[in-house]
Amino acid sequence: MGKEKNARRVADNEAMAKLRMLRTSPQKLNLVAQLIRGKKVDKALSDLTFSKKRISDDVKKCLQSAIANAENNHNLDVDDLIVAEAYVGKNLTMKRGRPRARGRFGKIVKPFSELTILVRQVQAEEQA
Repeated sequence: MGKEKNARRVADNEAMAKLRMLRTSPQKLNLVAQLIRGKKVDKALSDLTFSKKRISDDVKKCLQSAIANAENNHNLDVDDLIVAEAYVGKNLTMKRGRPRARGRFGKIVKPFSELTILVRQVQAEEQA
């Protein structure tokens, strides 16, 4: 008996990886996500390796996870993969504070983000 298998959330030529609870603001994370959108995965990996942004290491791990999902779970060719989508969402925000002059309270917000990377296999003639 058992339950029926869930339908895939992405197309047959796509794979996805999601990274949650990244300790950076969505605005800063989106700058790094913009860096890799639409590029071939090997070029995107090299761009992230040499990026000076602190969060680029975590984005690189997420991209490597998406590539591994494509290769192992969906039998896609790694050489034909491009970063189809890389989008950023807000997550929780920790509220902290700091005492300021004259009895006031300075609000400090520590935002978290989440990142979703979708890689797609395209044929060689479509890339040109």
